[in-house]
Amino acid sequence: MAAEHVDVLIVGAGISGVGAACRIQHECPGRTFAVLESRGTIGGTWDLFRFPGIRSDSDMYTLSYPFQPWSGAQAIVDGASILEYIRKTARDHRIEDNIRFDHRVLGAAWSTADARWTVDVERTDTNETFQLTCNFLYSCTGYYRYERAYTPEFEGIERFGGEIVHPQFWTDDIDYAGKRVVVIGSGATAVTIVPAMAEKAAHVTQLQRSPSYLISVPAMDPIAGFLCKLLPDRYAYPIVRWKNVLVALAIFRLSRRRPNTMKALLRKGLERRLPPGFDIDKHFKPSYDPWDQRMCIVPDGDFFDAVTAGKVSIVTDHIRSFTENGIALESGEKLEADLIVTATGLDLIPFGGMLLEVDGDEVKLGDTIAYEGMQLSGVPNFAFAFGYTNQSWTLGADLTSAQLCKLLNHMDRNGYSHCTPRVDDPAATAVPFADLSSGYVLRAVDKFPKQGKITPWRREQNYPRNLRELQRLTFDDPALEFSRAVPAGEAQTEVAA
Repeated sequence: MAAEHVDVLIVGAGISGVGAACRIQHECPGRTFAVLESRGTIGGTWDLFRFPGIRSDSDMYTLSYPFQPWSGAQAIVDGASILEYIRKTARDHRIEDNIRFDHRVLGAAWSTADARWTVDVERTDTNETFQLTCNFLYSCTGYYRYERAYTPEFEGIERFGGEIVHPQFWTDDIDYAGKRVVVIGSGATAVTIVPAMAEKAAHVTQLQRSPSYLISVPAMDPIAGFLCKLLPDRYAYPIVRWKNVLVALAIFRLSRRRPNTMKALLRKGLERRLPPGFDIDKHFKPSYDPWDQRMCIVPDGDFFDAVTAGKVSIVTDHIRSFTENGIALESGEKLEADLIVTATGLDLIPFGGMLLEVDGDEVKLGDTIAYEGMQLSGVPNFAFAFGYTNQSWTLGADLTSAQLCKLLNHMDRNGYSHCTPRVDDPAATAVPFADLSSGYVLRAVDKFPKQGKITPWRREQNYPRNLRELQRLTFDDPALEFSRAVPAGEAQTEVAA
């Protein structure tokens, strides 16, 4: 029996995949599509993570889709609200019938002769395996490995008599009320979970090897609140969205161009929020410059309030070993705990772990270079959604989906069956795909495609510029090789855009 075929196959039904499906449905109405989701529900990351305080580091005006505006003054919202927003978008745009749950993509093989992908799929609920075919494959899987997280090897961890949990695998039955909690880590997850757990725990200690940069922002956007009273949402939303885009970009640029100035501004913010005499240099002075790693957002200063109230302690030290009752530190200090939360990072994996082949040859992702941050050199009819690292994920992922729709329509108008980026420019030197020094990035960067030092092999972390480029896009780049399908036995013809 012939495998079922669709024009576009989207992998992942999280915030990127749902947005991609909406874009394709509305902007490429002649294309058939399906969304494969390995889990049993919509939401991706926002359904997976359930730890206390789960929220986004990005405001909802930029995390939301431009075609599904966020309303109201609440800018930083909890994970449940984001999940409901994604699900409502799927309902409103009627794409739920196109999503196939419990479908994990194992691999995909491209055939130039057939001008299509053959995709190997596993039903995660029945272990059945089968194949689908598609003309274009679009990975919207994010970059987290859902079934595994990163936890360092701690000496003596088996001796600890209490409970140990990684936030990625938090369940609702974990009871921490009245308990002594140690949270290991200094990144966004730790900064989120610490004040949330402090509301019920006897005491929470954040244990970090080194500090991160923290910046307090209002959870309620005052400008949004003002505009929403004066204007309908359809007018207020774009104003607030662009205000937040430009503010985030300004902070990033100042951090990169004048890091000492940004350090001074961040320190003044800490001095205003922390108790007099608090050792800021020890606990809040990172060894790197601002935005060499992502900054941690503290909505309404909740983390600092918990420290000031004495509900939270910060310890900057190295772990010597776990003990029966807690953790022994290199300094000789001991931390007693009933529950230890290892907010020690994520395990990254490209494209959900799917294996790619082109005409029988395995695609080695680390040897490819990303074209416009969305396609892979030498790989036909494949794209992937990857958001910004310095702003909201959705800003970048949605631009990619919009660009993909333009590409599909360009191919339809000209009768092209496939499009392949080719690296012919020697100046397109390969460099790591992400230029952050975070541990979770450095541990996995070799697994991911590279980027170049020049456009179009480098996507700048600049939403306004990328949006202008998208609006002017013509697909006349010689790095793009467009081809038309030909009958079997005839030579394949390559054509210009």
